Amino acid sequence: MRKPASMKLLEELGRVRLSENFFLRDFLHSEIAEFYGIPNIPDDPNLTIEAGRKLCEELLEPLQASFGRLHIRSAYRNRAVNAFGNRNRLNCSTNAATAADHIWDMRDGDGLMGATACIVVPWVWDRERQDGGWQSLAWWIHDHLPYASLCFFPKLWAFNIQWHERPCRTIRSYAEPRGLLTKPGMANHEGSHAAFYPGYPQPETAAAPALYPAIR
Repeated sequence: MRKPASMKLLEELGRVRLSENFFLRDFLHSEIAEFYGIPNIPDDPNLTIEAGRKLCEELLEPLQASFGRLHIRSAYRNRAVNAFGNRNRLNCSTNAATAADHIWDMRDGDGLMGATACIVVPWVWDRERQDGGWQSLAWWIHDHLPYASLCFFPKLWAFNIQWHERPCRTIRSYAEPRGLLTKPGMANHEGSHAAFYPGYPQPETAAAPALYPAIR
């Protein structure tokens, strides 16, 4: 499928179903794109869909099945939107650093695919507003889901969650306590961390991936 060149084709692209509960349109909103008038349209729709389905099926669907509805803060950015955000210091890294991350349709320097969404889990924010409360969710995800990387932020415990073909399994935070929580090789990386999230739900398995219509 080529990059949409009309509103009608973009509308059709937005209707592409990525998983049981998520459609591509859910991930295309960008405040940068909206405010500065830069269309946030995928340059490579097929790669966008392929990476987005992995993110949704393996990470977002299990989270929503376990905790209830997720709030998507931001997700896909095309090259033009991300480059503008980087040039104007709008919390965007370079395109090279954001490939296979927020730029779903740009493979990274190793030719690998990935996708990131910034989300809020209201169930957790409502219960864990004290300092460091984000860590309970971080350890729950670490114990139960095949994430590639997590990065937490102070407001609402929003966090970037990444799916990647070669997961690095690192957790960082800009919320207090700031810095690196874990990575492979650290003493706290292996084993169960259930003591950090008492009362949390058992992981629910999302519905098996469906065979959605092919993209034409």
